[in-house]
Amino acid sequence: MIRHIVLVKFKPDVSDGTIDKIFSELHDIKDKLPGVLSITSGKSESPEKIERGYMHGFVADFADWDTLAAYQTHPDHKAVGAQLVANAVGGIDGILVLDIPVAD
Repeated sequence: MIRHIVLVKFKPDVSDGTIDKIFSELHDIKDKLPGVLSITSGKSESPEKIERGYMHGFVADFADWDTLAAYQTHPDHKAVGAQLVANAVGGIDGILVLDIPVAD
């Protein structure tokens, strides 16, 4: 399994409604692409308070690297990704991505 972790530093003027819409559209991809095991998104509620401005994020679990590759080229992912970039502080610089293989 591949765990895709994305942290987003949204611009201060981006509304909760806009963020919710972006995440909703992200969740819709799960039903359109076989091999997407789960998608979880939200705002940090960490008691540690060391998010450094990355207050929102999501985790998507994929069956394998091929599924992640299919997700990356899927038109719905490209549309959601463009919305994330447009609403993040500094564009792509306001987004962090990690892909971690997870043993069964």
